[in-house]
Amino acid sequence: MSTCLGINLATEGALLRLTLNRPKANIVDAEMIAALDGALADHHGNRDLKAVLLTAEGPHFSFGASVEEHLPESCAAMLKALHALVRTMLEYPVPILVAIRGQCLGGGLEVAMAGHHLICAPDAALGQPEMMLGVFAPAASCLMPDRVGQSRAEDLLWSGRSVSGTEAGQIGLVDAVSDDPEGAALAYFDTHLAPKSASSLRLAVRAARAGFSRRMIARLQEVEDLYLNDLMSTRDAVEGLEAFIAKRPAKWENQ
Repeated sequence: MSTCLGINLATEGALLRLTLNRPKANIVDAEMIAALDGALADHHGNRDLKAVLLTAEGPHFSFGASVEEHLPESCAAMLKALHALVRTMLEYPVPILVAIRGQCLGGGLEVAMAGHHLICAPDAALGQPEMMLGVFAPAASCLMPDRVGQSRAEDLLWSGRSVSGTEAGQIGLVDAVSDDPEGAALAYFDTHLAPKSASSLRLAVRAARAGFSRRMIARLQEVEDLYLNDLMSTRDAVEGLEAFIAKRPAKWENQ
């Protein structure tokens, strides 16, 4: 079993706790994606399950996806695996609570936004810096506009800038802000989810999320195709990734 993800079934099987466990970066690479997808699949049919809590060890939630895995020879497999995880989370039968501290960037924020209820610390930093590398954030391009509105999403996706946890709460990128995000998530579970019938909760989640999930999954395929077929055929996308890995400034040729 992978050691990059902590897996703990708590509260008499009602809460599945998943902890990204490769601090400080908690990179969302192929191993991490597979571990998350596998853990969610293993507990999908647990009739007593009422929620998932996704957290991270160390000071930061995640610095994002592996840049090396974005290179042309591996990006198709990486992107398809990440988007499969996002689809799994979007359609998961119980609420996924996400507790965020420190930096939550790139693919890390995309995974977080695929959850249902996000809580972050006021001094957290959330952003999609992909454009700094000459690429765009596919899943975030689908998920972020629904959370913050089209114009704010465009600002964050095109600029690549990060926002504080406080600002994230103000614009709706997260659902709540707390000095203790994990504690707040557990309190939400104890107050609002634990007392409910697990079977009724599953049907309520399905009813509330069905249309949203179908729409997001269709959009995800569109942007995945755009990324793989159009973006990765450009010179600048590859240059940006290679420059980041080599720790040198990128030289754009606008093609």
